[in-house]
Amino acid sequence: MTFAPIASTLFSRLVRPFSISAPILSLTPEQQSRKMSTEQATVAAGCFWGVEHLYRKTFGNGKGLLDAQVGYSGGQTSDPSYRAVCTGSTGHAEALKITYDPSIVSYRQLLEFFYRMHDASTLNRQGGDIGTQYRSVIFTHGPEQQKIAEEITKKVSDQWYKMPVSTEVVPAGQWWSAEEYHQLYLNKNPAGYECPAHFVRDFPPLSD
Repeated sequence: MTFAPIASTLFSRLVRPFSISAPILSLTPEQQSRKMSTEQATVAAGCFWGVEHLYRKTFGNGKGLLDAQVGYSGGQTSDPSYRAVCTGSTGHAEALKITYDPSIVSYRQLLEFFYRMHDASTLNRQGGDIGTQYRSVIFTHGPEQQKIAEEITKKVSDQWYKMPVSTEVVPAGQWWSAEEYHQLYLNKNPAGYECPAHFVRDFPPLSD
């Protein structure tokens, strides 16, 4: 009688929970060899699953995005749950917090992409997702980001939508990370729900 199959089974059960992990964003040799400067950007553009997925797809793998985390911002209650935020009663928006390398991708580029990947004309709505938790918001970190966000928002309103967009530009407040199963949701669930309003629009470049 041999115990090898039993040991193998026990080992596979022990390691299985760790086999489905978040993909590590690859860094260039230059990034690895130097101390990177990092900054943060926080946006809300509807269901945060799709927002995270598109930002990672566009700016991941050495293109400037170092990390991205979904969560809740802009509300009044402490430590909100997903269920509570979905009622619209907490005041929070489903949001994405991005950590990026400004030597590779600029804040302006991240915001221009923000306006390309969702519908900024609809108030408190993206596709069939309706409620204040799905509102369009740029949560700024400091006066410089506030200035850039306001400038880009005006250009987008004038040049792309030809009308004021619904997007709020407000200072970032308390951030609450969403539950773990929401992080990288569409990577873990490729057939999972993705808002139909989340796609990259073919707008012309913004003029200076």
